[in-house]
Amino acid sequence: MALPYHRLVVKIGSNVLTQADGTPDLARIAHLVEQIATLKQPGREVIVVSSGAVAAGRSLVQVPDKADAVSSRQLLAAVGQVKLLTTYAELLAHHQLTCAQVLVTKEDFRDRQHYRNMQNCFRALLQNNIIPIVNENDVISVTELMFTDNDELAGLLAAMLDADALLILSNVDGIYDGDPKDPSSHVIREIGPDTPDFSAFVTTQRSQFGRGGMITKCHMAHKVAQLGIAVHIANGKTENVLPRVLSGEVVNTRFLPSRTASGRKKWLAHAEPAAKGTVRLNAGACAALNTPGKATSLLPVGVVAVEGEFEKGDIIRLLAEDGRAVGLGMAEYDATQARERLGQQQQKPLVHYDYLFLNADI
Repeated sequence: MALPYHRLVVKIGSNVLTQADGTPDLARIAHLVEQIATLKQPGREVIVVSSGAVAAGRSLVQVPDKADAVSSRQLLAAVGQVKLLTTYAELLAHHQLTCAQVLVTKEDFRDRQHYRNMQNCFRALLQNNIIPIVNENDVISVTELMFTDNDELAGLLAAMLDADALLILSNVDGIYDGDPKDPSSHVIREIGPDTPDFSAFVTTQRSQFGRGGMITKCHMAHKVAQLGIAVHIANGKTENVLPRVLSGEVVNTRFLPSRTASGRKKWLAHAEPAAKGTVRLNAGACAALNTPGKATSLLPVGVVAVEGEFEKGDIIRLLAEDGRAVGLGMAEYDATQARERLGQQQQKPLVHYDYLFLNADI
């Protein structure tokens, strides 16, 4: 039975798009575009997160071995991004489809206004039947501005756009219960919200050309699925893998989605890097916030310490007294006022429920 997905984010890894020498595999890219066109035919919306800019640049420019690694990556990305998008545009045009380029950095997800602006851009593209081709802006993203890899970027986009599913194309068939090279290992077909930790048997080895590994994929997929979005990890080198994943005809790992979270909470779930300060809660506050089925705001009476400085509207970390991470929230007032109201009753909430994301939520 076909999976009833309407809005899809498809992430294509660099290990799928490149040949052994690190240059783009144009035949595979063409086949992937054919599959994307097939997905579009029933009226689905498709957002593509594509690696490969640096690889494309490598096919055009010879960088000296002694060149600085960061500047070399920027150079290759700047040159290669043009070739990569031109390749996608020309191939999609054969199917009467139009694409658009969207380059992003982590900063675009940290600020709520940037986030909403980006959201509106994607909505306009999808309403006009245009396929967004998204990549990290490697020209300006260095060190702390970089995503862990494009899996993280794809997860953020899936949450931001309320996608029905995220399809991650890698160079393996899915998550194995052992070493993928061991013939006795098998692909885990489904991973639910309560599946035990799988880090013990997932390989930590990274691909030759990508930055992320399978552990990174698993943690990201688990988080996205717990926001109400199905995640599939499949082999991008398998013939017609995308339509076959949707029809259930190909081996892959599916992370089963939990309940759907609100748009605000989906943003907050990924906003930890933007946090400006920390608030420590007593046991009573932790218990109240995690009461099942009850919407509870964070009141000053449950706060035992305010650390760092923050303003109204900033993201703050919520910790238990023992240091355990409780969640994230948007401050209703600044750190000075929070300290003045510390432990007091009958005060305005420090974090309103609508702007509160608890780790128990996922």
